[in-house]
Amino acid sequence: MFIHKIDEEVSLKLIELKDAERIFELTNQDREHLREWLPWLDMTTKIEDTKGFIQMCLKGYAENKSLNAVILFKGEIVGAASFNTIDWSNKNAHIGYWLAAEYQGNGIMTITARALTDYAIKELKLNRVEIRAAVENKKSRGIPERLGFVNEGCIRQAEWLYDHYVDHMVYGMLAEDWNEE
Repeated sequence: MFIHKIDEEVSLKLIELKDAERIFELTNQDREHLREWLPWLDMTTKIEDTKGFIQMCLKGYAENKSLNAVILFKGEIVGAASFNTIDWSNKNAHIGYWLAAEYQGNGIMTITARALTDYAIKELKLNRVEIRAAVENKKSRGIPERLGFVNEGCIRQAEWLYDHYVDHMVYGMLAEDWNEE
């Protein structure tokens, strides 16, 4: 079981089926907020959808292809962060994340992304960590920018969000550039 304590208030824990109710509750209460930038909200309409997602995450973890964790703040699930993919042959990982609206603005996601980057480079011995965010999603883009990721450019029409395409900014961090204290 993956558990990673970041500080006194924030930890990451491998997602489990027992987390489905809380994750679905957060998804449901923040549906409109999350839907602005995440493509899966319309496919998550009942708790069984969340359970199916968790089962897929656990399969990816068992196959060493991904790592999906819940973010615990003061012991309560407040969002999720993951290595959506781990590419062992190229030694890179892609970080994804979301956080319930009421917990935003407290630095939780920045320290979470920092911890995942540190873990990828120091523990998994990966060479590259990537974060992508929609060009207009300023809050999400601020995270890799605060962490010193390099803005590597824009991928046009990278993602279909319900009724329109969004461009993505790609941010990368190389192991040789990661100077985390």
